[in-house]
Amino acid sequence: MKNFRRLFYPPAWPIAAKISVALVCAVLVPMIFTAYYNLQQSLNSVEAGEYHKLELLASSSASRLDQLIIDYHRVVAQISSDRHVVDFLSATTPENSKAQGSNLQQTIQNVLRSHPNLDVVLLMDKNGRCLAATDSQFIGENYSHIQGNFYGSSTLLGEASQNPGMFFSQPVRSPHGEIIGLTVIKIRQADIWVIINALQLLGSQNYVFVIDQQGTIISHPDPSVVNHSPNIPELGVMVKAKQPGHATYHLPQSHISQIVGFAPLATQPWVLGVSQPKAEFTAPLHRLIWLNSSSVVIVGGITAIIALLSGLSISRPIHALTAAAQALENDNFDADVVELHQSLAELGHREDDIGQLVRVFSEMAEEVRLRDQRLKMQVQELRIEIDQTKRANHVAEITENEHFRHLQQTIQKLKQQEITTHETEKEYYQRLQTQVQSLKERSLNSKNQPLTEPTEHT
Repeated sequence: MKNFRRLFYPPAWPIAAKISVALVCAVLVPMIFTAYYNLQQSLNSVEAGEYHKLELLASSSASRLDQLIIDYHRVVAQISSDRHVVDFLSATTPENSKAQGSNLQQTIQNVLRSHPNLDVVLLMDKNGRCLAATDSQFIGENYSHIQGNFYGSSTLLGEASQNPGMFFSQPVRSPHGEIIGLTVIKIRQADIWVIINALQLLGSQNYVFVIDQQGTIISHPDPSVVNHSPNIPELGVMVKAKQPGHATYHLPQSHISQIVGFAPLATQPWVLGVSQPKAEFTAPLHRLIWLNSSSVVIVGGITAIIALLSGLSISRPIHALTAAAQALENDNFDADVVELHQSLAELGHREDDIGQLVRVFSEMAEEVRLRDQRLKMQVQELRIEIDQTKRANHVAEITENEHFRHLQQTIQKLKQQEITTHETEKEYYQRLQTQVQSLKERSLNSKNQPLTEPTEHT
């Protein structure tokens, strides 16, 4: 439990852990902030670049579609100015019209063969009645109800036949400048998509579509949505757009997120869009995120290893010095001298500050050890002197005592006494020794008990 608490208490961490964490934080924290900032800027740049790419692709495709429309306007204008067409529509009698008919039919058939994308070529009088066509089923039909849409040089997605397509028209004028009829060419709507799809090489999931000024889809790879409104609010910005742009939307059925770049056409009030799945768009963003994250992880791992090695290189001498200090404190520095001195000697060979610290500590430890030994010897000598002084003082206290001097005097008197006649020499000395022993015992207790003069026996 104590170790678990230390794990979440940084001041109690080992020095190697502190140094490692500090170095890793010092490297990774600024790097993470920098990487995050650079990543956001890169993502924004890539996103803007991807949108710009789609806008450029849409602008390029719109320009090519404009060029296609211009080319077919030139075709229909060429037909309208052809001498055989003018002569046919200028004929005032059926005989003249029949005489010009063979040449006219040959002319329009040649146009149809030279332009494979053309579906039909029509010639109408100024009242809207079809007088000649590459397909005989149109001859004699009256198209006056749509003549206003065709009158002049114009383009219209066909609604007048069972096979809708794109119509191009041009008035036919007499040599005097009078409008005498109308030339119309038609491209099948299926062929329109083939032409648009060939404008640019796209990915398998990308597609091009065109909407008109009412927001109706007039060209799309999915025929089921042609001539229908997309019913997608996000695509409302495309309707009558004057400048290239981009938008994000979701398909109604699949709810797949899509991005579209769009650009308006110059020749028609239409807008061409290039759409692609957002997943395909975000793929490079995910790669960029992965690369940035990988670089942070790799640099972080390398930094952590370097920090750990640096921390260990600093903590190892500290642990060795701590062990030496504890051995010196416990007075067993000599017992561990082999292992400890080898470690200190190895660290002392370093040329950095740690090596200098170890060398200074080793010299200090040796000096402290020698000083401790000298101090112990001095203490031992001092203790002997103190014991001798105490013994001398104790003897002085006994010998210089008044009772001890009185005892000496008594003993001296006893030595001077003569031996009584009735007492043998042996008995006399035994009695004398007994009295001396009694006096010694009484002198030792003289500090706590007054010494009485011994009774002299004669």
